[in-house]
Amino acid sequence: MAIGQPRVERGYSTSVSPRLIEIYSRRFGPDARARLAAWKRDAAERKRSPAQAAALERALLSDVNRLLNRVTFVDDAVHWREVDYWATPAESVSSNGADCEDFSIAKYFLLKELGVPIARLRLTYVKSLKLNQAHMVLAYYAHPDADPLVLDNLEDAVRPASQRADLVPVYSFNDEEVWIEMRGRSGSPTQLRNWRALMERLDWERRT
Repeated sequence: MAIGQPRVERGYSTSVSPRLIEIYSRRFGPDARARLAAWKRDAAERKRSPAQAAALERALLSDVNRLLNRVTFVDDAVHWREVDYWATPAESVSSNGADCEDFSIAKYFLLKELGVPIARLRLTYVKSLKLNQAHMVLAYYAHPDADPLVLDNLEDAVRPASQRADLVPVYSFNDEEVWIEMRGRSGSPTQLRNWRALMERLDWERRT
C-alpha cells in the first residue's frame, strides 16, 4: 500500500475518527481536540513516497523523536492512577501526558505509519544508569546487525546505542517477536500482558 493511502490496520491511530475525538475531548478536556488535530496534521506533513521514506529515514527518526517529546512527561500513577499503564498514541497525545513506555509506543506506531519497516524497530527495555531505574526507548536497526539508533524521551538527539553507555539493554520487542538480551529471539509479544491490553485498546479505537 502506498504511503498516504488510508490505513485500517491496528495501531495506525493518527487516523482517529471524529467520534473518537469527541470521546477523548470529553475524557481529557477541550484542548484534546486541538492536540489530536495538530498530531494528525504533523503526521500527514511527514508522509512521503516509499522511495523518499527509505532515503530520509535517519532524518525522519530525529523529526519524530522531537515531535513526540513535546508531550509532557507524567508518571503512570499520577496520570492514569495505575502502576504500569501502556497508553495508545491517541491517549498520550490527547491527554498531553506520557511516561517512557508511552513515548516509545507513540514513536513506534507513527514511524510504522510513515513507512518504516517493522523489522527495523524495537521497543526496548533498558536499565537507565542515570536514573537508576527501568526505562523504555525505541531502537532503530538499519540492518539486523547494525548499531541501533536510540529514540529516547530523555533527549531529542537520536544517537547510536554505542554512544549511550547510560543505557543497559534488557529485552526488546516489536509486533512480531521478543528478543531477550544474551538469549536472542524468544517468543511473541502476546506474552506481554501490557502489550495485549494495548492491542485491545487500539482495536477499540480503530472500530470507534
